[in-house]
Amino acid sequence: MDKVNRFIQFNDESVETRKILLYERIAQSLANAPFVKITERQLIEYQPKDATLAMSVFWRHRTERVTHLGRLSDIYLLAAGFYRQFDLAAWRAFTLEMKSSHHPKLAGQLLMMLEEFRLMESIQKTRIGTQKAFAVRSEVYAEFHKDRLLSNAQRGFGADALINQLFLDIHIGMTASPHESFDHIPMERIRQIIQSAYELKTTSQSAFLAKRIIELVEEQLTGDVILPLYTFGESFEDGTEMNTDVRAMSDPDELENQDVKETIEEEFRTWHQKTEEEKGTYLEFELQQGTQGAADAAEASPGDDNTEVQQFGMGSSEGNDKEGMPKQEADLTGDRSEETTAKAGSDYGSAHTHVTFKITKMPNAGEASSAILLNEWRTEHLPIVRALVTEMKKRLERKKQRKRENLTKGRLSSKLTTMLTDERPKPFYRKSAPSPELNAVFGLLVDGSASMIDKVDETKEAVVLFHDVLRKLHVSHEITAYYEDAFEASKEEQPNFFEVMHTFEETNIDSGPAIMNFEAHEDNRDGFAIRWMAKRLAKRSEQHKFLLVFSDGEPSAFGYDRNGIIDTAEAVWEAEKQGISVVHLFLSGQQPTENQKELFAAMFGNKTASSDSVEEFASQTLRILRKLLAIAAQ
Repeated sequence: MDKVNRFIQFNDESVETRKILLYERIAQSLANAPFVKITERQLIEYQPKDATLAMSVFWRHRTERVTHLGRLSDIYLLAAGFYRQFDLAAWRAFTLEMKSSHHPKLAGQLLMMLEEFRLMESIQKTRIGTQKAFAVRSEVYAEFHKDRLLSNAQRGFGADALINQLFLDIHIGMTASPHESFDHIPMERIRQIIQSAYELKTTSQSAFLAKRIIELVEEQLTGDVILPLYTFGESFEDGTEMNTDVRAMSDPDELENQDVKETIEEEFRTWHQKTEEEKGTYLEFELQQGTQGAADAAEASPGDDNTEVQQFGMGSSEGNDKEGMPKQEADLTGDRSEETTAKAGSDYGSAHTHVTFKITKMPNAGEASSAILLNEWRTEHLPIVRALVTEMKKRLERKKQRKRENLTKGRLSSKLTTMLTDERPKPFYRKSAPSPELNAVFGLLVDGSASMIDKVDETKEAVVLFHDVLRKLHVSHEITAYYEDAFEASKEEQPNFFEVMHTFEETNIDSGPAIMNFEAHEDNRDGFAIRWMAKRLAKRSEQHKFLLVFSDGEPSAFGYDRNGIIDTAEAVWEAEKQGISVVHLFLSGQQPTENQKELFAAMFGNKTASSDSVEEFASQTLRILRKLLAIAAQ
């Protein structure tokens, strides 16, 4: 098989995240493999190391219907066809035998073309609903091969033109004579042989048919395929499948005893199993202020795969420290406390396998200038905070007094006419149970990337307002800044940091000084941060759960450029599925462009807002908060 160079996009096309996620769910269902991911490459292919199936960009820039059905046909072939029904052993044997041929690439392309047709027929018989997508596929590709046949024949690409001709013969029938450029090869005999494609049942039969065609053109045809139309992917074609990995190479005698994978599914599951064995959360504890116990990193106990960071070791509140202050308060006002170091593994998405992260607690103390600025903001915000708190309390009071009528028991209603008019009267009512507090919890993620440096103060003001409103309403909330260390990030490790300014457990504690310590750093890995906060919110017992993301652009981190948009959208989808409402506020000094709006909609759906200037961050935050609190108060 011919290897296709990595497809690189030089344009600024938007990523259709919702559709990609839809195709991903379909592929996972067809392959019965929830770990499978979907991406786009030049040709459809497999990437077993990353558990990824690649659709072809061939379907772009067409009508919406053709694009959708064409991509579906790719998914059907990848997940329901080649994935289980393609015989890898037969393919390897055929490829090895064809290496001595004058046209090894042509042989590989013929085999893949025949297998594509065989699997299309097979899938349509067992899954009737796929027929529409495959009909569109045949129609569009037939037009493509007609154009390529003329082009390749004119340029003297005989092997490529032969593939085009035989594709047309299989998919639309031999209704016309072959192209005149094939006068020097036994085309009539080849077309008779290709009719057997309708009877193919196995990969071995396809290989036999392709071999017969190669034997007829071996001497007459000059040159091999120049522009390949089929590929399995670099992992397969470079011979780097799991069955030839480092375990076998460490001892040549073991190579003969190693299991040979017969299907692509086995290759994927083996790679996935290997990845699963490496996953887990491995904690390294260091002796820092605020941690309990007397262990350091060298003597720490080994981590547990099921370990999840639940608390920020604040120490017990019983007793006083040597300063005469409760331990919890001492931690909040002390130096920055570095609590945990963890490896993400595959628990936070496949894009973050090599991410490590540290959780630190921001010191709840700062410089005098920061305290003065904080007091100025709070004095300015005091009227609107009071108004919003009063509004929410009134909503709760109305909710408490609301009646539930038409009950079979309870207090007798003054409206007794139903006892005469209804066959089964329900003349009783009850008052709703008291709701003294909002049954809600909030998580706020603040983008700590370098691009925030020109809007740090405005962001702090918005976060302080957010914190003050929820603190006055006694609503649990957590505020965390997140960023990635771009200077230390590498292919083997991408260090990430969560700087916690306020925790869920600190409901009534004023964390304003900690918020004032927020600073801009380097990169942002949004999908990872959303999953991290969603895990914490998912363990809360409150009825309404909200996750707010304050950021000023698209995700940007090591190896997280284009796939960061899809990964963030997937993280949002996963959080919403757990009952966590994700809301995004775009922090910018100017109105977002149409492209930016489309980008945010792709990642966060319709739950995204923006401000026209940095001065409006606080007012936009208040508007979002009012809507969310109103939902929780219903």
